[in-house]
Formats: sequence, structure tokens, C-alpha cells
Amino acid sequence: MPRLILESRKIAATVIHGLHGRRRAGSGENFWQFRRFVSGEEVRRIDWRRSARDDTLYVREREWEAAHTIWIWPDRSPSMAFVSNLARESKLDRSLAMAFALAEILVEAGERVGVPGLMRPTGSRAIIERMAEALIHDPAERSSLPVGFAPAALSEVILLSDLWSPIGEIRATLTQLSANGSHGHLVQIVDPAEETFPYSGRVEFAEPEGAGEVTAGRAENWRADYEARLRRHRDEIRAETNRLGWSFTVHRTDRPANDLLLALHERIGEGNAAVAMNRRRHGGRRGRAVA
Repeated sequence: MPRLILESRKIAATVIHGLHGRRRAGSGENFWQFRRFVSGEEVRRIDWRRSARDDTLYVREREWEAAHTIWIWPDRSPSMAFVSNLARESKLDRSLAMAFALAEILVEAGERVGVPGLMRPTGSRAIIERMAEALIHDPAERSSLPVGFAPAALSEVILLSDLWSPIGEIRATLTQLSANGSHGHLVQIVDPAEETFPYSGRVEFAEPEGAGEVTAGRAENWRADYEARLRRHRDEIRAETNRLGWSFTVHRTDRPANDLLLALHERIGEGNAAVAMNRRRHGGRRGRAVA
């Protein structure tokens, strides 16, 4: 754990150095940008001085300043301990390092971060130490996906997992997490060997979570079927995330963590911003569907 904490701080420092902020519209005091007026909005939102310059009506948007709650779930189940000779670290180590680094970056930006079932959201500057302590002293069985957790509306959830659970379990978890209107990001962390299936000859495969073992006489003959099953599994996951408006990313442990963290940083808040924009376009009205 000390090594992972040091590594995560190094990653976070590198990413923070290259950031330009995550500004978005909201209820703050600072001016952000002008945008075109959308039919159905309140007329009092129009900035008449800016609109007088041409034939277009504009709205003055302010920068979002309220603390945002983000839940980060690093999968610590047995399958995450796998590491092949194609990678330098296990999926578990990469998952924890990225969770810590992301938490550091978010707290630095004024957000609150929590771990489902382990740690309440906090904006503490010692966020990495608090997360590490909560994980170390967790007596519960380490499940792949958060169980019995339903975040509040407008919060966001980030799941860092290998996502080898059956699609039914993944679908049920995503439905539960998004039930109150929260947005989320699914990151599948895989070892390069799980991505490319570089095996040949007689190989014994053991499932670390109790599903048993299977021996392949000529493993290379399994590659095409394995790749097809992998594509199908990801297509099923992607269909669920698309249905809910979540993002889905695949990350290999032989790739730099910085790229993924930058991408996640940019995506956080986009789902809630889209919801807010949709409400503005409809004048903030709520209606009932008519069959």
C-alpha cells in the first residue's frame, strides 16, 4: 500500500500539471461564457447587453462552483490479482493507484470523493490516506461490484474493475447505481494477456473465484473463440452503458495510467451537464408520459 500511495501521488501530480480545469455551467458567481438562448427558457436569463450586438439572443452562464460528490469503486476481488509476464503490475495495483490518483485530482479541484460502503464523501486533503485506511480495514468479502449501494441524484460513480462478471450482474448493478439519476463511468481494467490470449500448447486455466479449472490441449486453437466471446461481452456492456448514458472505457495495465485519468477527468460532470441542459431546453417543466 505505501508503494501504491507514492505511485498515485506521482501520477496525480503529473496529470494536475497538465490540466486546465473542469469548468462547467452552474450556480456560481464567476462568469463562464455566453451561449445562445434556447426556446422555453426564462426570459430573465437573457443578457440584453450582449444580445444587442447582433440579431441573436444570448444567456450569460456562470461557472459551476458547488461541491460535486463522486464515488470511486476499485474492484479488489481475487481476479484482480492476476498479472502476466506482459505487464509490470497486477490489475489490482493499477486499479488502486488510479483510484487514489483520481481522488487526489478531484479533491484538488474542490470535489468530494467517497468509496461505496466504505467511506463517506469527503474533500479532505488527506484523501489518499483516508481511502487507503478504509480499504485496509475493510472486513467484508471483496466483491467485484458494489452491492446494495444507490448514490444520490446528480452524484457520479466510477467503477474500476476487470468486469468479468456475468452480464446479468453488471446490468443489475448499473440499473441500481443509476436508479436515482446518477451518472457514471465504467472502466474495464485488463491484463494484456486477457486482451490478446497469447497462449499455445497445453495450458491449464484456473478461475480464481471458485469456478474451477480447465485444460486446453492446444490453447492456440481457442484464440478465435476467446476473442469473439470477449467482443460479445464488451458489446453487451457497451449496450448497457449507452442505454444509461454512462461512459465505457477499456484500459490495459501495460498502458500509461495518465491517459486514462485525463480522459476520466474530462468526462466527469458531462452527464450532469447534459441533464441540466435538457431541463433548460424544456423550461424546467416536468411532465407525465401519456401512453
